[in-house]
Amino acid sequence: MSTPEQASPVLVVEDEKPLAQIVADYLTKGGYHAIQVHTGPDGVTAAREIDPDLVVLDLGLPGLDGVEVCREIRTFSDCYIIMVTARDDEVDKLIGLGVGADDYITKPFSPRELIARIQTALRRPRASKLATSPAPTDEARFDAMRLSIATREIWVDDRDVALTRTEFDLLATLAAAPRRVFTRRQLVDDVWGEGWGGDEHIVDVHITHLRRKISDDATSPRFIDTVRGVGYRFVAEPRP
Repeated sequence: MSTPEQASPVLVVEDEKPLAQIVADYLTKGGYHAIQVHTGPDGVTAAREIDPDLVVLDLGLPGLDGVEVCREIRTFSDCYIIMVTARDDEVDKLIGLGVGADDYITKPFSPRELIARIQTALRRPRASKLATSPAPTDEARFDAMRLSIATREIWVDDRDVALTRTEFDLLATLAAAPRRVFTRRQLVDDVWGEGWGGDEHIVDVHITHLRRKISDDATSPRFIDTVRGVGYRFVAEPRP
């Protein structure tokens, strides 16, 4: 088992201390270095100091709620964030993902399920399969868009666009095979990993936020087209 110094640091931001301890214990048994804090401001501070690989972030926190904590963390870190909510409410899920969360889980949940989500997230490659496609450079060009796999940067209409890891991986996966139709399940397997067990409609949420950031209109798409009843495809034409 990895020592704490070698293990992936995982920050648990949860005000229910017994639950935080249970999650931390499971993480430690799984070989991760678990750090607990119990308020929103402490979560932001710890994320700056520790630079975790992943944050388990409760939505209802004292001092600063999970949405604001997520926004703050996204200003300096692209770590994976799993949002935890006590309310099975789609609005909360959409809000959380809209500020940069990669995944969500609803209380009550099995600690084993959460650990499985964490393991799946941390196994994800930092670059998508586009990085392994044969090309003379690491940069892909599509009409008004440029993608750099090595630096994980994207430009639309010569404007630098900031994406989360999940958004970038989703876009790069689609762009790796222009015109190919991906089902939600295929995108989940490629981006979140085959062991991920959440709701496949998480793809729709990320596509919505991705479109907003790249100035793409779902009714007249330049980049991502919805194939009704099936999934999505990348429609921009490649350029040399």
